[in-house]
Amino acid sequence: MTKVKKEEYKITISKYFGHLHVVNRHRFKVFCLCVRAGIPWRGLVHDLSKYSFTEFLEGARYFSKDFSPILTCKKVNGYSDAWLHHKGRNKHHYEYWYDYATTDATPVMPYKYFAEMVCDSLAAGMTYKGRHWTKEYQLNYWMRKREKAKINPKLDFLLTKVYTDVSNYGVNKVINSKNLKDLYKKYIG
Repeated sequence: MTKVKKEEYKITISKYFGHLHVVNRHRFKVFCLCVRAGIPWRGLVHDLSKYSFTEFLEGARYFSKDFSPILTCKKVNGYSDAWLHHKGRNKHHYEYWYDYATTDATPVMPYKYFAEMVCDSLAAGMTYKGRHWTKEYQLNYWMRKREKAKINPKLDFLLTKVYTDVSNYGVNKVINSKNLKDLYKKYIG
């Protein structure tokens, strides 16, 4: 890494507190959505690993208020220690459930983690896009990402359905306990 890049990715006080603010704001949005989805405890404990040294310091080093520092770290280093740490401890990420060495490499995640995943992804879009976030944002993001996703086909279909519904009807109509549970039962069983 060149000297310029080392300086560019140095942890500063403003990046440290900027990252802390983004993490706290994101967690609060997830909590509010999880309460709507009927899983307040999942919202309360959501992403606590982001305060660990592994995740927090990397997040502060590559901080941007507009997108995840994990993306920048991956571009610079080819991988992210924070992401490897995070996805291995947080069951609301479909990547947590992927295991290439089993008969079912992509099992269906339990409802509470599915609902938390939906709340997390919506809150991430709202946090990073701010006033530029639209109800179509998450569907567009998912449609770009899903082709490479190692996710159970039923969950893939259900996520697409939920994000399509959000884009058509808005968060308030779609993100509630009854609707999400009904969709989960209908498409997952």
